[in-house]
Amino acid sequence: MSSQFVHLRMHSEYSIVDGIVRLDAAVAKAASDGQPALAITDLSNTFAYIKFYKAARAAGIKPILGADVWITNDQDRDRPFRLLLLVQSNAGYRNLCELISRSWLKNTHRDRAEIRLDWLAQHADGLIALSGALQGELADAIARSSRGATSQNKASAKAKAGSEPSDLVLQKYLEIFGDRFYIEVQRADQPGEESYIRQAVALAVRHEVPIVATHPVQFLEADDFRSHEARVCIAEGETLASGRRRKRFTPAQYFLTQEEMAARFADMPQALENTLEIAQRCNVVLQLGKAQLPDFPTPNGETLEDYLRLTAREGLEKRLIERYPTEAVRESHRQHYADRLELEIKTIIEMGFPGYFLIVADFINWAKQNGVPVGPGRGSGAGSLVAYSLGITDLDPIPY
Repeated sequence: MSSQFVHLRMHSEYSIVDGIVRLDAAVAKAASDGQPALAITDLSNTFAYIKFYKAARAAGIKPILGADVWITNDQDRDRPFRLLLLVQSNAGYRNLCELISRSWLKNTHRDRAEIRLDWLAQHADGLIALSGALQGELADAIARSSRGATSQNKASAKAKAGSEPSDLVLQKYLEIFGDRFYIEVQRADQPGEESYIRQAVALAVRHEVPIVATHPVQFLEADDFRSHEARVCIAEGETLASGRRRKRFTPAQYFLTQEEMAARFADMPQALENTLEIAQRCNVVLQLGKAQLPDFPTPNGETLEDYLRLTAREGLEKRLIERYPTEAVRESHRQHYADRLELEIKTIIEMGFPGYFLIVADFINWAKQNGVPVGPGRGSGAGSLVAYSLGITDLDPIPY
C-alpha cells in the first residue's frame, strides 16, 4: 500500500513521566504498517536518540528526531504552552540540543524545563515547528479569540487581518519559523478537539499556513492504557482509584495504523499528506562510532599533541619533586618515569586522544581549585602516568 501517514509525535519510555513505548517495538510497528519514517519526540529530552536512530535505520525506517517542549507562558507560569520541534538538519539538531540544555539549566519551573520564545528566535535554524495542538499557545489564542468574539463581530474581526489573538500568535511563530511552521490538529478523543479544529482550519486558510495531523502516542497497544495510567500515577504521586486525579490521557493514545489515521481524518486528507512532506524535509545524519570532542584551545596555538607533551612533562616534574623531595633519590627514579611517560604520550597520540586528556585535565583541575570534590581516580585510563602528571588523578601508578 502507498504511504498515507507517518507518526510525528511519540513519547517513548524515555519520557519518564508519561511514556511507556519501547523503541524497538515502535520501530517494528511502523515497519509492519508500511510507514516510511517515524519520529521520536520525548518530553524535553533527547535521551533516546542514539538507540532510536540505530533501530530505525536497521529496520529501513527513516528516523526523525524531535522533542515535545514546554514554552514559557509569561502571563501564567503554571500554564506553560507546548510546541513540537522536529530536527530538519544537523544544524537543527545542534540548535535543539542548545535549547533543551538551556531550558534545564536556566529556566525550570515546577520541575519543568521551559524554553523562552526569544531563545527560539535565536535557535530556530534547521527546526520544523508544530503548533502543539490543544496544548499549544495557538490553541490558547484561538480559545481567547472565540470567547472574545460575539456572533455579530466575528465577520468584522476576520476582515481585520491580524486583529485577533490567534492571528497575532500565529504571526509571531511565522516570523520565527517561516514556512517551517505547521498548525497541528489531533483527534485523540480529548474534549474540545472538533471546535479547535474548525477554528484552526479557518485560521490556516486565512493565512495560507499548512495543517498537519498528528497522534499523541503514549503507549503502543490499546490494551496498554491501564499500564500507562499506572506509570503516570507513579510519576504524579497519585493512585489509579483516586477520584480527584486529573486524567490527562485517553485510551485512544496508542500507536494507530495508517488506516486508522485515515479513518479519523477522512475529511482532511491533506493534513495526513503533510506528515509525509515533513518526513521528507527532515534529514539529519548522526556520525556514530567516532569520538566527538570539542576543540581544546591551546594557549599559544600549539598542536594538541605538542601541548600534551609539554604539560605532561611539566606536570611529571612537579609530581617527582612532591614524591621524592631528595634530589638523589629523585634522579634514581627519573628515567623509569620518563620512559613510561613518553610511551603513554605516544600511545595516546596514536589513538587520537590528546584532546580528551587535555579536556579532562582542564575541568578536573578547575574543580580542585574551586572547592568541587574530586575522587582520586580509577579505571584503566586513570591508572596512567599521564593522568597523574596532568593532575587528573592523585595516585602514582608506578609503584603499583
